[in-house]
Amino acid sequence: MTRPKTDYLWVGVFAVLVTFAVPWFLWRDATTWVGLPVWLWWHVGWMALASGAFYLFTRGAWDRGMDVGREA
Repeated sequence: MTRPKTDYLWVGVFAVLVTFAVPWFLWRDATTWVGLPVWLWWHVGWMALASGAFYLFTRGAWDRGMDVGREA
């Protein structure tokens, strides 16, 4: 079974999402913005980005991976 190039692209996208999910570079940083720590804003933004990526993933790659729409 051969995989389309987009499947390998999704592997890279999710690897980046997992790698930067924890903002190691913001540890011990007490900077605040709008009353909340910057690291908390990072998590809010990162979850929005991850949600958007997963939404796009479910529009194509998920169906291909689960063989949805193929008849046996």
